[in-house]
Amino acid sequence: MDTENKKERILTGMRPTGPLHLGHYVGALENWLKLQEQYDCYFLIADYQALGDYAEDVDRIRKSVIDVAIDWLSVGLDPKRSTFVIQSYIPEHAELFMLLSMITPVGMLERNPTLKSEMERLKEISLGFYNYPASQVADILLPKANLVPVGEDQVPHIELTREIARKFNRIYGPVFPEPKALVGRVPRMIGIDGKAKMSKSLGNCIYLSDDEQIVAKKVKKMYTDPTRAKATDPGHVEGNVVFIYLDAFYSDKEKLEELKELYQQGKIGDAETKELLTKTLNNFLDPIREKRAYYLSHPEEVRQALIEGTERARKTAQATIAEVRKAMRITGYEDLENIQKK
Repeated sequence: MDTENKKERILTGMRPTGPLHLGHYVGALENWLKLQEQYDCYFLIADYQALGDYAEDVDRIRKSVIDVAIDWLSVGLDPKRSTFVIQSYIPEHAELFMLLSMITPVGMLERNPTLKSEMERLKEISLGFYNYPASQVADILLPKANLVPVGEDQVPHIELTREIARKFNRIYGPVFPEPKALVGRVPRMIGIDGKAKMSKSLGNCIYLSDDEQIVAKKVKKMYTDPTRAKATDPGHVEGNVVFIYLDAFYSDKEKLEELKELYQQGKIGDAETKELLTKTLNNFLDPIREKRAYYLSHPEEVRQALIEGTERARKTAQATIAEVRKAMRITGYEDLENIQKK
């Protein structure tokens, strides 16, 4: 008997818009590594949704699909225990999105805080970009996910998904579970410049693929305490980017608390704290770099992880769509006589 089918299912994913960074790790990947041990995990590379940003730069999306897969493998996601999925290889994603959009009020999309902020940032948005929250609903419901690991800013997407699942079940019958959000240990990682979020578009990231020298340069430029004129001045730990990163990655918490006290007393300078952070981050990234080098030299294993996982997910997707069509009674049109009688 296949015991995997007894596990609760997880669906989560990322848009392929470039290499992954430390924010992706603490906000998602760290949690995914634990979850793959106990759940049936579907990890989605949402290349359809990436078109919302880069419809005129498809080569970037294509390259990023591979970059994301390599990053996933390099941090330790296991395609033998989990399912890697390329969204565009499963047309059922688009079909379910279209069907669910018929019962999704526009107001639900417009209340989504992430969509609101993106609409303020962009001068012009496409219809596809506007609809991406509804597309995410379909992504989650297609494999009938029970849990969705997300960053703190993505929780409203899960609430939208739950609303649509309830509405579908009420109208057509019980097909979809109502998934729950699962927020990681560090809900959001700020950028090296102190901005609220680490973002590729802001250029304030440390990437999982950065080498030792690049990490050192980026840490050296980090925002610390603007009120501190010299190393002997009392420093502030709160809001200090270096200490925020040490909180996330430095394992000796007792020693870290001692370091914070010294900094607040003006007994240690920024150079010393940045040196510790540089060493900490490079120690964390070294095994990831080693695995990355392996997968870069074994591209067939990357391809196998993507193709085999997508094939497994396609079977699940086909079963769900068949159930949805049956529930919605948009099948069986060959039986003209009985349809006309009703």
